[in-house]
Amino acid sequence: MSPLVITLLIVVGIVILIVIGYVNHMVENSKLEKARLKADLSDRIRRCADLSETLPGQMVSPDLKLLLTRLQLQLSERLLQVDKGDNALKARIEQLRALVGQGESIPVNNPPQKILTEAKAKEIRFQLESLHGQITRAAQDGQLPANEAKSRVRDIRDMLVQLHVEFFTNLGLQALQENQPRQARLAFERGVQYLQKQPDPARYQDRLQQMKAQLARANALVLENAQPSADEPSELTEGLKSLDDEDIWKKKNIYD
Repeated sequence: MSPLVITLLIVVGIVILIVIGYVNHMVENSKLEKARLKADLSDRIRRCADLSETLPGQMVSPDLKLLLTRLQLQLSERLLQVDKGDNALKARIEQLRALVGQGESIPVNNPPQKILTEAKAKEIRFQLESLHGQITRAAQDGQLPANEAKSRVRDIRDMLVQLHVEFFTNLGLQALQENQPRQARLAFERGVQYLQKQPDPARYQDRLQQMKAQLARANALVLENAQPSADEPSELTEGLKSLDDEDIWKKKNIYD
């Protein structure tokens, strides 16, 4: 065998090894990309489903429920293209299609939630932040038109305001029930300040007036409780008790 043939065989062998390595590299990258896409879509589907089921009922309209269901359907259809043999996913897609087909008549079974603690308020705030993230991502991926995404973001801002109003109102009312008008006044004051700091305070004028009325009520109770009771021991009443009988007329002058 001539040296030229040997050289050609060696070169061909090297080229074949390079091609095999490149093909293996492409296959591995494809597998990794498929796994990454599958994990990403699955996570987004889970987040939309969690939001749809766990958001407080007072914040979930049929329109929002329909949006979250529609996003789940779109993401699930994309996931099925990646994993075509997932029969459970196929069944879930059929369920989602049926729900989307109901339009505004889609059932909303989320129970209302009482927002009485800071921990609960933070939990719901994180949910709204997650909802904002899903809306933004859907717009970036072309699932939502830009104008609809902007409208949804404004709705989320309104929901955040609603969250704070409910939280401060519930705190204040609970304090009033427990005969703690000072704590109630503080809660209502925080509510008024929050609404006044909004970029568009006129949008929440009705809520602001309601909060101011509750603040005025709590403030009146604070002032009322600040008045010393006639039966309550105090330095003034003890001083009056110590006066002699011949000084009774002085007491009369004090109260006349």
